Amino acid sequence: MHKAHRYNLGIIGNCNYLAYVDSNSALTWMCWPQFDSSFIFGSLLDINKGGNFQVLPQGNFKSRQRYIENTAVLVTAFYCDDGEFEVIDFAPRFSHYERFHKPLQFFRKIRRVKGQPRIQLICEPRGFYGESSPDVFIGSNHISYKGLHFPIRLTTNASKNYLNEKRPFLLTEDLYLVLSGGDPFEAPLKETFEEFYQKTIVYWRQWVKDTSIPSSFQKEIIRSAITLKLHQFEDTGAIIASGTTSLPEYLGSGRNWDYRYCWLRDSYFSLAALNSLGHFEEAERYLHYIQNILNDIKNLQPVYRINGESDISETEIPLNGYLGNGPVRIGNAAHHQKQYDSFGQVILSVFPLYMDERIIHREQMMSLTIIKSLLNEIEIHMDMPDAGSWEFRGKKQKHLETYIFHWAGAKASRKIAERYADEELMALSLRVAKAAEENIEKCYHQGYECYMSDQTLDYFDASAFLLITMNYLNPADERTHKHFQRLEKELLSPEGMIYRYHAIDDFGDTHATFLICTYWYIESMVCLGLLKEAEKGLGNIISHANHLGLLSEDISSEDGGQWGNFPQTYSHVGLINTVNRLSRKRDLMIFE
Repeated sequence: MHKAHRYNLGIIGNCNYLAYVDSNSALTWMCWPQFDSSFIFGSLLDINKGGNFQVLPQGNFKSRQRYIENTAVLVTAFYCDDGEFEVIDFAPRFSHYERFHKPLQFFRKIRRVKGQPRIQLICEPRGFYGESSPDVFIGSNHISYKGLHFPIRLTTNASKNYLNEKRPFLLTEDLYLVLSGGDPFEAPLKETFEEFYQKTIVYWRQWVKDTSIPSSFQKEIIRSAITLKLHQFEDTGAIIASGTTSLPEYLGSGRNWDYRYCWLRDSYFSLAALNSLGHFEEAERYLHYIQNILNDIKNLQPVYRINGESDISETEIPLNGYLGNGPVRIGNAAHHQKQYDSFGQVILSVFPLYMDERIIHREQMMSLTIIKSLLNEIEIHMDMPDAGSWEFRGKKQKHLETYIFHWAGAKASRKIAERYADEELMALSLRVAKAAEENIEKCYHQGYECYMSDQTLDYFDASAFLLITMNYLNPADERTHKHFQRLEKELLSPEGMIYRYHAIDDFGDTHATFLICTYWYIESMVCLGLLKEAEKGLGNIISHANHLGLLSEDISSEDGGQWGNFPQTYSHVGLINTVNRLSRKRDLMIFE
């Protein structure tokens, strides 16, 4: 078996932008000014058209990459024949004047450790998804790059001519580079860098201290929590699925999608993770985002832009793609789809606004009319087929997963009705829950003794594990165990991972296992009391993380490699939720 594929990348960010740096210091992916803007650096998808920002040693070298502990500050160490140096990268984020300072600035320091290594500096930004190269203007302490979709400037104490000409030179002192977008960087270079560096470390370490974590898998939880935080666009509260587009589910799959948007489904699970970590502020930001979207409940989409806009037109652009895997897509046609599970997911997402005592004047923030409207939409669409959670483009069915969230949304609405003594909402909740249960049961296959993907009973689907994790099925019932065992038999790969389904879809058969499905499988184990097996399964997932503990969307069933968009918030959310469920179960067992 050949060596498993791993994304050799770390990410930095400040809740305003994300940047991807490989273990040779190349800035391979960075979209400015927002998560879903064109890239400034995009060699991840096209080496020729993507540009580059890199510190490259001359001659033989080895490198090692790490995060400064409990931060989003990335260090890439180089060991060369003629010396050693480190490249320190971070995006400034810290408290300033009762606000968070999160400028559109990328900070990079080249710290000489030993000797006088010979290096080459490269800074070649691109615009309009690689279609434009900049006009370069050299100033006394900076280089301006104009003519792109967004103006940028590099301020540095390194030789501007060496940099512009890509001429190698000896590293005899520490070098500082600040890439700024929009407004130029006009503060003292070295002093500002060191000040922002220390303040950013303090910010992240305090944020981690404020994070509630269980006793096991702590390092993994911390890295997952920071990763999730980095994917929230703080300006609106939106949480994106991933910062990348068109990284294939496996080689030659054609399953290359743009994930730089906010899916309501993913965000429900993200909120559960944030609440379990004790980070209510992030959840509140997201809930404000949802409130703005709910102005048009009848036309609720499964996915939106980070600014709340509904149009995410999907197009293909002329880039080679990751490792030559096209097409490269920007936008996502899923925003056109009917995915009726979104109504229930929104109810579950806003549920804390009605129930949490930390929120004052809850009834003023969110009217009960919104819950009633969402339930009415569920009732109206109860018998209508949809594209389902896997976003099938060529067919519609009455999907089990949709009915699970109809049922769960109705159950949450009942609790809200009880809290506020609203008889009308109570009656509607009971009626919707009953209709959802009836439809869930139509997905049950008597012969297999298992719930299937939809009411045609054609194939097995990993979302059926949610019946266990969301408490529709009683863990003590034999029927529940048979359901679990059948899904395990049909969907488990030899490597211990779970396929989404085994069925021919719009792109043929699938060859990759989906990490969130594996988490649902492991969470089901916890619910059924299979704790040793669950811990082993978690260890298996963690072993597939890259050198920095980051997880992709898919794991290859052929070599166990990482594929799909990276890092995937769903995968890190799954780790947080699964570890927390396992920890709670163990705590309960101590007192049984």
